[in-house]
Order: sequence, then structure tokens, then C-alpha cells
Amino acid sequence: MNKKTKSDDATQHPSARIGANPSYLNRELSQLAFNRRVLAQAEDRHIPLLERLRYLCIVSNNLDEFFEVRIASLLANSQIDGAEPPALVAALERTSVECHQIVDRQYAILNQTILPQLSANGVHLLRHSDRNEEQRAWVKTFFDQEIRPLLTPIGLDPAHPFPQVVNKSLNFIVEMAGKDAFGRSTSIAIIKAPRVLPRVIKLPDVMSPNGSSFCLLSSIIHAHIGELFSGRQLLAYSQFRVTRNSDLWVDEEEVKNLRQALQSELQSRQFGVAVRLEVARTCPPHLSQFLLDQFGIAANRLYAVDGPVNMVRLSEMVDQISNPGLRFPSFAPGLPPHLQLDNGNDIFEQLKQKDVLLHHPFQSFQPVVDFVRSAAFDHNVVAIKQTIYRTGMNSDLMEALIVGAQRGKEVTVVVELMARFDEEANINWADKLERAGAQVVYGVVGLKTHAKLSLVIRRERNKDKDGNGELRYYAHLGTGNYHPTTTKLYTDFGLLTSNQKLAIEVNEVFMHLTSLTKPKKMDYLWLAPFLLQKEIIRAIHNEAEIARQGRPARIVAKMNALLDESVIRALYDASADGVKIELIVRGACALRPGVPGLSENIHVRSIIGRFLEHSRIYYFRNNLQHDVYLASADWMNRNLFRRVEVAFPVHDKTLKRRVINEGLTPYLKDNTNAWSLGSDGNWHKNKPHRRQKQYGAQRHLMLALGALSPTQSSNK
Repeated sequence: MNKKTKSDDATQHPSARIGANPSYLNRELSQLAFNRRVLAQAEDRHIPLLERLRYLCIVSNNLDEFFEVRIASLLANSQIDGAEPPALVAALERTSVECHQIVDRQYAILNQTILPQLSANGVHLLRHSDRNEEQRAWVKTFFDQEIRPLLTPIGLDPAHPFPQVVNKSLNFIVEMAGKDAFGRSTSIAIIKAPRVLPRVIKLPDVMSPNGSSFCLLSSIIHAHIGELFSGRQLLAYSQFRVTRNSDLWVDEEEVKNLRQALQSELQSRQFGVAVRLEVARTCPPHLSQFLLDQFGIAANRLYAVDGPVNMVRLSEMVDQISNPGLRFPSFAPGLPPHLQLDNGNDIFEQLKQKDVLLHHPFQSFQPVVDFVRSAAFDHNVVAIKQTIYRTGMNSDLMEALIVGAQRGKEVTVVVELMARFDEEANINWADKLERAGAQVVYGVVGLKTHAKLSLVIRRERNKDKDGNGELRYYAHLGTGNYHPTTTKLYTDFGLLTSNQKLAIEVNEVFMHLTSLTKPKKMDYLWLAPFLLQKEIIRAIHNEAEIARQGRPARIVAKMNALLDESVIRALYDASADGVKIELIVRGACALRPGVPGLSENIHVRSIIGRFLEHSRIYYFRNNLQHDVYLASADWMNRNLFRRVEVAFPVHDKTLKRRVINEGLTPYLKDNTNAWSLGSDGNWHKNKPHRRQKQYGAQRHLMLALGALSPTQSSNK
């Protein structure tokens, strides 16, 4: 039987998964609860209006991916295994109810709060009924000149079957009375909005003397849709949008070139199995049903919304408004005071003196780019090795790797082609790197390479008897991606080090990834899928043993998601033994805290703020050894067994103290952006006690690390 690689979010039936056991919380509902917390940001009146609108767009984007991956995976399982078991039906129904509630609330916030308040501040999103005569005339001209020539209405009949509809694209369904040009009673037409057209159109400033005015593409097409069907009476019409399964499948045993296989598979992603239908709230039920039938979607996955079906596109409007009063205060990431990157200072000489810990986005990611760029131009550097999971379409770091290869360095890049929704960008970079002379590999088939590693090997002085210099290793290890955009929006730690023992183990990881040989025993790095879960559980059991001996024991861990059942069981056991456990989990959490006899010593909180919390930090008190690990991995089964991940220790006492004081302590003190998880599975927003000052972790770090001046500060 052929093995296939697909999304590492693939799951079993709910009856065999976390969530069926009352000791664990349901993954899907926990993931949706995270979106509830993001949605609460859009309701927070202390947050600037444009940022509140952006949070609404983030919720839309998150729900898109939830349907494309999680719901699609549940539905795919039922197709693979035959009849849907009761547990699967129940899981889908619960998530459906929750998704509908979130979407209804989302549009209510948009229409009742955000848009009216934006209008009061001079930012107008105009529907056809809102536009004055001058604006309507401009829109009419824009439609005639820029939109209509690109539209191709399809009247449905046996010669014009229902067209292919691209994933998450904007479309329209039209119902007409009368007969067509050939005397036939064709009644339904479909219009696809070309993807080259902007979804948000800004009107000329002269038409908005008191601010800025915008129109949605959907609104413009609605206003002029009758012009596309001359001689026909329009009975009804509606915009619609279909979300499809976006997992990619690759046959491991048959495929000979993963990149070529993925390039082919990417073509079909846009037309995967339909899993959700969005229509306008005014869409007549019979037209909605017609679309449901065409796409084979169940009625409970129909979303009739009061506004644009592609709300995520409103982020285009956010990006076009320059009013600083409607945004978060700007900030300037700083640098560690002892790190000097100007005036020709050699970053490698500085790393010989002291390791550098960077805390993004409060501190700049530029030193990491300079680390690779310096290696590319340094005549002493003989090799550069790099993992790439997400890097985006434009990347100075990737350009530096290309320069290094062109200058004769041995450049090896492990590109993860299966990084969901970044496959195309990664394929493009892989092609450019190969053409520059770099050695490009794609990790291990069946496992995603998610570790964040960069290695530079230099030949330095101290000539040996043969006249050759000795090889010295320099490394960067991080918790986040080498991506120019997310490094400004996600909180992450990165370590630049010349610690030879640690850096040599980084090289062993690269040797493992390229040669596919079993990695050597490592004293510093915890490597998945081999030892990471075992080491985490060992450290948890060690704290439990300390507690059983009557000594203080404590675990603090920060991550994006906590879902691995074995790790959760170990935490439950440690709690029963008296270990004090504090978990900071941004997203999905299957652990149920505060249950007497099971988890009464465990507290779980989540921070939702200006930046996306992305750092993975594991802290174990260990009899005052204060073990601190930074990692690329969450405590999820996929990270521990279906990905190549690395957790690395922070040994330097000063840097270890920084990780604790910046990455953990402020988040445990946060009473502004923190949510606590109850034993019932519900999240509750934390608020300052009477006479207690507001304290936001991210704001504190921006001030403490010099990214934000006190005059710019805000509790958010």
C-alpha cells in the first residue's frame, strides 16, 4: 500500500482523539475559543479602530484556515472510513454551532461598531445607497473602464455547465426572468470576480473632503450587475464564496522529485473538496440551496453574512489609511547594547566574546540577517547552512544565501516545501538557490522540517602544522521563522552563539537532514522526532520526583498549543505530586486545569495582544538549576513526532535570566491582555484587582527594551 504525505494536522476520528475523554478538552472547540479571544480584541474600545478592524480580518483568516484544514480533515476521514460515526457527527455539529456564533458576532461588530465609528473618524466604506451622485458617477465610470471588460458572466445551460470556482474567490449568482437571446428560459448565471482586481477601491480624495472613502468591489458589481444582462429581468442575486480543502497529498513511494510533485499538486489546491459556502444574508434560500447542491456542502456549513463574504479583504482598506490616531503607536525595535553592527564591526568577533539573545519584535531581527550576510562576504567563511520553513516572497536573508553561493561558499539550505500556504514561495526560493549553486534539500519526506537553525563555519587563525586554520562554528537558533514580516509581528527568541559544543550539534542536525543517517547522541539539543517528547516528559517527571521528596518544584512553559496526550498525562501526574505548573498557551489547549485530584496545581493562561505570541519556552526549576529551553516546537503530537524540531538550552546565566524575566514573568503578571482557562473549558478575561495597576506584558517589554517611548505607551 502506498504511503502518502499530507498536512500534519490530519487527525483520527474524534472518538479516538483528545476531547472524547472528559479529562481533555476538545481540540476544535479550543481552537475556536482562541478566535473568540481574538474577536474580543475587536470589541475592546481601548484599542485603536483600524487595529480593531484588523482583528476582525484576522478572525476571518483564522476561520478560513480552520475550514481548509481542520474541518476538511474531519470530513476527509469520514470519506476514507465510510459512514460517519456518531462521534464525528457530534464534533462537526459542535464546531458548526460555534463557528456560526463567531461569524454572526463578527459581522455585528463590523456593522454596529467598527464601521460607524470609522465613519465618525473620516473613514467611510460606502455602499451604493451611501454614495452621492458624484461618487456614483465615478464608480460607474470605474466599472465601465476597469471592471466590466474583465467580467465573463456564464449563463447556465447544457453547453455552459456550472463553472469551476476557485477556493475563497469572490463570485456572484444571478437569477433572471424572461428568455435569453435564443428564446430559452435560462434562469441562472454565475459571475466570477477576476482575482487581478482589487477588492477595496479608494475613491479620489476630492470626493472625500472630510476623510477617505472606499468601495468594495462586490458593492460596485452589485450596483451594476443588471448591465451585464440586458433585456433580462433580474429576480435575485448574491455574492458567494466557497472554501475548499487545501491539504496537499504527495505519494511518498511513487514521487521521484518532491518539488515537481508539489508544483503539480498546487494547481489542484484551488479546486479541492468544498467544505463551506458563504453568501449574502439577502440571498434567497432557493439560490443558497442551489449552490449547496452544486458544491455538495451540507446545510449547516452555509454562512449567510451581513456584509462582504470575504471580510479578510478589508485589511486592504486598513493598509491604505495613514491616520496614526487610528493605529497602534509606531515602534522601533532596538538592539542589545553590547552588539555593534556598524563601522565595520565583525559580528563573529563579537560572538566570540559573548552570546547574543534577541527578543523579537521588541529587538530587531536585523542582526540575524547581518549574521548570514556577513558570512556571505567573509573570505574566512567556508560554509553556510540554513533551514527555511517560512520566509516570504521577499527576503534579504535568502538573497544573502544566494550571494554566499555565488561567492563560492558551501551553502546548504534545507527548504520545507510542505510549509502550508508557503509552498509556492519556498519552491521559488529553492529554484533560485539551486541556480546560484547552493545545495538544496527538502528535509525528510513524511516529516516537516520546522527547526529554526542557521550555521556558519569559518576557517580561522591558529594555523596547524599543515598551514590550515582551524574550523570554528557559529550558529543561530530560534523559536520563529526567518520571515521579514512575521519577525515584526510575532514574539520570538533567537540565540546567536559561538558555543562550539552547541554549534557542532547544530551541524549534526544538518548532517542528519541531508544524509538521512541517524543523528549522533546529543548532550545539548532535544531533537524531534527522536528524543524531544521523551526529554520533555523526563524533565516533568524529574520535577515530580523533587516534589515527592518534599522540595519546591515548578514548571513554567509557554507555547502556541498544548495537545499531546502523553505530555498532558505527565503534567497531570506532576500536579498530583505537588508540582506547581503555570502554562502560557496562546491557542488550542486540551489540558483541563484546576480539576481536584487531577490538575489542581495547574494554571493555564493565554495572552492576546498587539503581537502574536509565538515563543516556545520550557522552564524547569530542577532544584534551583533553573533549566531553560527555547524551542521551535509546541507540545503537540505533530511537532513531537511528525516534524523535525529542536529545543535548545540557554546556559549563560545572564541570558537565562533574560528569558525568564522577559519571556515568562511579565506574561504571568499580565492583567490586561491575559485570559485564564477554567476547569469547565471556558476562558475568562483577567482584570486588575481594585487599586491594582494595569499591566500588559507586551507594553512592558516594548518600554523595557526601548522599542516604545513612555509618551507613546498604551496599556494595550
